[in-house]
Amino acid sequence: MPSKKIIITMAVVAILGGLLVIFSGGSKDVTPETTLTDSDWKRGAVNPKVTLIEYGDFQCPACSAYEPIVEKLQQDFKDTLLFSYRHFPLTQIHQNAILSSKASEAAGRQEKFWEMHDLLYKTQAEWSTASNAKEIFAVYAKTLGLNVAQFEQDLGLKNIEEKIKADFEGGAKLGVRGTPTFFLDGKKIENPRSYADFKILIESSIKNSSEKIN
Repeated sequence: MPSKKIIITMAVVAILGGLLVIFSGGSKDVTPETTLTDSDWKRGAVNPKVTLIEYGDFQCPACSAYEPIVEKLQQDFKDTLLFSYRHFPLTQIHQNAILSSKASEAAGRQEKFWEMHDLLYKTQAEWSTASNAKEIFAVYAKTLGLNVAQFEQDLGLKNIEEKIKADFEGGAKLGVRGTPTFFLDGKKIENPRSYADFKILIESSIKNSSEKIN
């Protein structure tokens, strides 16, 4: 049985579906832009059978609503699924989208990208419309045990800005128009309405992968 948290999340996802989640209208062929590289943030299976890429925006409510589902998928398929996160900040509607992406990358320079990634989504309501988001992120950095002075300095690094820009431009080239947008084994998928729907897609992809090997 799905947990109460997942059930609530499903309802939120359904409500937000028409607002910030842009549906792809079907899967598309694998392209070079969906091939993971050393610059991509990845976690999960060492020898994965399937790969899931999310183009997300830390200030996006729909991304936050999907986060518990994505987390559960990573738990339930920890031996077969590799997950990667790419930035797609919606700057026209989210004032702190770029800064939050920079915060995750700055944390990543101290080996804490995923810890900041998770914290930013969990606390989205606290900083999303705040005028002092930079100060809030510095507090998060301290909470995560980071060197705060180094973190604040890294927020202004040009290569971090370029990394975020490269993610965004790569997503735009793939047809990403909103967040979250998911690519499963290199193919753009329609955003599942529930954990159960997402699980079916993962299981089907694992089955196809196993059949190709055999």
